[in-house]
Amino acid sequence: MDADPAAPTLYPLGLKLVGLRVLVVGAGAVATRRVPALLDAGAEVVVVAPAATPALRALAGAGRVAWHERPFRPSDVDGAWLVQVAVDDPVAADEVSAAARERRVFCVRADDRHAASAWTPAVTRHGPVTVAVLGGGDPKRSVAVRDGIREHLMASHETAAEPARGTVALVGGGPGDPELITVRGRRLLAAADVVVVDRLAPGLLLDEMGPDTELVDASKIPYGPARAQEEINAILVDRAKRGRFVVRLKGGDPYLFGRGGEEALACAAAGVPVTVVPGVTSALAAPAAADIPVTHRGVAHELVVVSGHLPPGHPDSLVDWAALGRLNGTVCVLMGLKNLPRIAAALIDGGRPPTSPAAVVAEATTKEQRVVRATLRTVAAAAADVPPPAVVVIGDVVSVLAALFEEESAADQA
Repeated sequence: MDADPAAPTLYPLGLKLVGLRVLVVGAGAVATRRVPALLDAGAEVVVVAPAATPALRALAGAGRVAWHERPFRPSDVDGAWLVQVAVDDPVAADEVSAAARERRVFCVRADDRHAASAWTPAVTRHGPVTVAVLGGGDPKRSVAVRDGIREHLMASHETAAEPARGTVALVGGGPGDPELITVRGRRLLAAADVVVVDRLAPGLLLDEMGPDTELVDASKIPYGPARAQEEINAILVDRAKRGRFVVRLKGGDPYLFGRGGEEALACAAAGVPVTVVPGVTSALAAPAAADIPVTHRGVAHELVVVSGHLPPGHPDSLVDWAALGRLNGTVCVLMGLKNLPRIAAALIDGGRPPTSPAAVVAEATTKEQRVVRATLRTVAAAAADVPPPAVVVIGDVVSVLAALFEEESAADQA
């Protein structure tokens, strides 16, 4: 990759675009890529194009960009601080460049960088750090260098901003595979002074903790469920009050049957700031890992995620099982293995056909993943020896990709 001899020496600069007008001419694939970064920078984006991609139409419909559904006029540049030309027609692009030059406005051109007065770099972001790479006129070089830097930043969390001391982060660890935690969740976990974890969080993530990080195993707190939660709340508040950064690492998502709301309220009551990092919930990930789409066109237009930790008819249960039995869509039951016989019976009594396809997905997304397929009538017996944690999926979606897993089974037996 030799340098482009025609490439000028560039002066790198970061633009503060908050509240400033940026003109984008063209509304195709290139504009679709460029506009989100401009909006993220706080720019007032004006798009001029006779037609637009669905993504840009949606942004215009939501009022996030102003779209003028017509060809470019030189007067469109008036008042703009920056112009992005995202059209393939060089004649039209030259017209925009000329209008920008006359008004002394910097102009980026997707079609011809040599005719532009500004270039956009290859960019990667990691926390507060933004890296922009200009490759001397070679876009492939820029991307290659950018990707190398991004990999380094993801492997080393030293460049990320230090989390505020005396705060708590409720981090969703995902359904089991440690790679399904979010980038932000992993970064905060690496910076934690204290990690409070339960048995459903991906255990391999703990291997990445620093040697001086305090680990509190919440699953070993020797009290009943209610008292144990009180103790967890107290630990979060206590460590944060000592000026430490605390990560509460939870399986799945903190706010989906994870009691994250209770922990957030306890911290708020004690004056401890809380950050919530959403996670990939097993309610969606477990079916997906078992080749079960929880919704599918023409099959399921509704999805209900329900807790099965209390059986139907229990005085403390808030679930209307009879109503769920009348639904036609997908029902995903978490924490319901123990009560599955009564749950299946309640759904059938409510009107759900006994022949409805059903599946149980245990240890989803891990090497130990196990999938049991049956009908609503037989699923409890079929999954009698399946250990928790597991997700129960009920509905016609269970069979949508049946041909896929039948082909996989045949290949395994060949």
